[in-house]
Amino acid sequence: MTIPDKIISILELKRNTGERSTRMWIAHEGIVYDVTDCPKWRTGMHEFLHFPGQDLTSEIPDAPHKDEVFNHDCVTVIGRLESNI
Repeated sequence: MTIPDKIISILELKRNTGERSTRMWIAHEGIVYDVTDCPKWRTGMHEFLHFPGQDLTSEIPDAPHKDEVFNHDCVTVIGRLESNI
C-alpha cells in the first residue's frame, strides 16, 4: 500500500464525518482512510458501532475482521495522521 505524503490533522479527521457533504474518513494505526464509497459505511456508520471522523485503532482488535478491510477497493488511503509522523 502506498501512503501519500499528505499529513492529516486530528481536527481535519474529525471534520470528515459525511455530514454537510464531507467525505467519511477514519484512521487506523496512524493512516487515514476515506471509506465514503464503502457499502458498509453507507448509513454514516459501520455496523451501528463505528463512526467516521475517528481513529478506530483501538476498536479493530474487537472486530470480526482485521486490518485487511483497509485493502478493499472502496477504501482510499488519504495520508498519515499528524500525531503519527
